[in-house]
Amino acid sequence: MKGFRSNIGLATSLHPKVRKDVFPKMRYLIRLLLLGAPLLFITSGVANAGHQDGGTNISFTVSMSKPHTHLLEVEMRIAEFGATAIREDVLVMPVWTPGSYLIREFERHVQNFSAVDASGRALPWEKINKNSWRIRTNNAREIRVKYLVYANELTVRTNELNSDHAFWNNAALLMYLERSLTHAVKIHVNPAPGWKVATGLPPVPGEKNTFEAENFDILYDSPFEVSDFKQIDFVVRGVPHRIVIDGEGNYDATLMRAVVQKIVEAEVAMFGDIPYHDYTFFLHLRSTGGGGLEHLNSTGLGFRRFGFSDANGYRRFGALVAHEFFHLWNVKRIRPDALGPFDYSKENHTKLLWVAEGITEYYGQLMLRRAGLISDEAYLAHIASQIRDVQDTPGRKLMSAEDASFNSWIKEYRPDENSINSQISYYDKGELLGLLLDLEIRRRSNNAKSLDDVMRMLYTDFFKRNRNYTPADFQKVCETAAGSSLEDFFSRYVRGTEELPYNKFLSAAGIEVEEAGLPIELELLSSTPPINVPTQAYLGAELEDSGDFVSVKNVRAGSAAYEQGLNAKDLIIAIDGERANTSRLLALVAAKRPGDVVRFTVFRNDDVRTLDIKLGGLIAADFQIVQLPARSEQQKRIYDSWMRQDSLQ
Repeated sequence: MKGFRSNIGLATSLHPKVRKDVFPKMRYLIRLLLLGAPLLFITSGVANAGHQDGGTNISFTVSMSKPHTHLLEVEMRIAEFGATAIREDVLVMPVWTPGSYLIREFERHVQNFSAVDASGRALPWEKINKNSWRIRTNNAREIRVKYLVYANELTVRTNELNSDHAFWNNAALLMYLERSLTHAVKIHVNPAPGWKVATGLPPVPGEKNTFEAENFDILYDSPFEVSDFKQIDFVVRGVPHRIVIDGEGNYDATLMRAVVQKIVEAEVAMFGDIPYHDYTFFLHLRSTGGGGLEHLNSTGLGFRRFGFSDANGYRRFGALVAHEFFHLWNVKRIRPDALGPFDYSKENHTKLLWVAEGITEYYGQLMLRRAGLISDEAYLAHIASQIRDVQDTPGRKLMSAEDASFNSWIKEYRPDENSINSQISYYDKGELLGLLLDLEIRRRSNNAKSLDDVMRMLYTDFFKRNRNYTPADFQKVCETAAGSSLEDFFSRYVRGTEELPYNKFLSAAGIEVEEAGLPIELELLSSTPPINVPTQAYLGAELEDSGDFVSVKNVRAGSAAYEQGLNAKDLIIAIDGERANTSRLLALVAAKRPGDVVRFTVFRNDDVRTLDIKLGGLIAADFQIVQLPARSEQQKRIYDSWMRQDSLQ
């Protein structure tokens, strides 16, 4: 990509008139490649862009004349050029947006649909399924479709319009022609008075608030923020970056810029390539909510407005930024088998979300260390916490990382009270698998190769050759880096559900995870703590206050509560005859010993029940990662290069 960027620099340095004459359509190709879109989109998108060659021109206008109504006003124009007239067209609203693997039924917010020809004559139409509208065009060369979209949900994957701002994802707002997703698109925004427009799409020269996309996949990967937003700018390797901020908070702009810039520099250093012409961080600061969603040259971020009060707040913010920014390589360009080109009308299943999301989470956290934003100790404490979370999830024994990935559409975003017992998060286990794979590749290659090399090879051998990778491809690339077969690792821990032998792999870097001063072994994770290890009473239920009662959110399989009949959704009235609230109940349990019997009085379906539960035991210590007493020179080298990354030292 560096070589191509040099050629682009030569082309764009020409006089505008000469550039227009010599490169009449090259700008579409250039921007497409810079954004990293699959090359298979280029031919159709460019061919349909010009009038004289025939084809279809599509444009949108998005207006917001009454922001307080939460209604975004959409006009879509479809113009045909050529000998063939279109007798009917079908418009489709996506049911999901890439990066968020759940059918969200965006069409439910559409209202006031209408269609006319260029003269304003009404065209007949009908809705033919949940998210498709068929229009009888009567051979009209141009049709104009209007509809409203109710936008009153601020998340990184949905739309919000109110008196303060507008934010939308185009997949949740704009329809596409069923016959093709490859048409070039223009989108014009009519902002409310005093508002500015921000998006990752390139502007159309000479047309205010008008932007273009080479195809619908790029359009749907480019959100908009329209408001009187604040902006923080910085440059990395000559490429402009900006943080577009909507909402107030206790952040320090100088510190925020420094944190984000260091993360960008660290991740760019790993790949050695910037595959975009500019990058936008959309940041919404609110009192509740949060999260992130990746895009080709931007990301949507939500964070607590007063979450910047201390170093831990900036660390959490940095982790969010690092995760989403890493996605611009891993997922947006290094694409799992089913993730692009997309089918926006149904689920796009893949077994690789543990790589796409889990390994992204691994690097998102590791990059904080490599960027110098946290210490070794802080990073290792995070890993220890992640190990604890996975080991405290009984579902890890039933669901593999690949199965968790494939079932994302029906499980990950629809948790219930039994989820903790029946499934595992591909984020959580994927992060740990990434860690163990990284250290194993370093050990086998005598620290000549790492997971960094795997990601770079995927970027070069798949993205740059316009290929998606399969589970078999990923394993093969890992084996190439390691120099030997990793079938045992993938069959047991990725496709299988065997316990992860953490210390077997952590030892490559001269570290181990321990609890109560003892290395973690499988017997330490059983329900019966070993002798001479300090223990505390353990119920095994997650609780929360619910009015005057304590509600049971879930009960972990194998725990005392699970085995002796406490149910999720039970309302605990009292414990040992004392009125219960969550803090009092936890204190009472903490004062007990393993083996003590406690009487719970509960409401279950409005009936009063009494349960005598013999408490289990839990080791009274956190997981910690510590250095081995004696470390070899290789272990020291692996540790240092893993933590600090050679290119950043």
